[in-house]
Amino acid sequence: MKTVLIVDDGSFMRLIIKKMLEKSGKYEVIGEAIDGQEALQLVKELNPDIITMDINMPRMNGLVALKEILDINPQAKVIMITSLGMEENVKKAIELGAAGFIVKPFEESHLYAVLENIED
Repeated sequence: MKTVLIVDDGSFMRLIIKKMLEKSGKYEVIGEAIDGQEALQLVKELNPDIITMDINMPRMNGLVALKEILDINPQAKVIMITSLGMEENVKKAIELGAAGFIVKPFEESHLYAVLENIED
């Protein structure tokens, strides 16, 4: 079972992602963070297999956190999540090394497809 860290400043979005992941039976959510700073700390402590991370967050946004996470662990698989209309952030995230991206709102099947794609 792959371990996952969910990073999003919205508690409802974290809950939705967590329920989707647990429903699949393939992923174990081992931590949740509300911003990039908290995510960095948890990445160091928990060493998750996969990180789902919102781009727009307070204190430290997902793009800054992505760069720092990949400095710590270049093999980290980070899936960036962003709102519709923020496609330029997606491009920047891919350039920085994100393993994949999802645009909100999204279907459960799309989350699974992105996760399976990064595991290949």
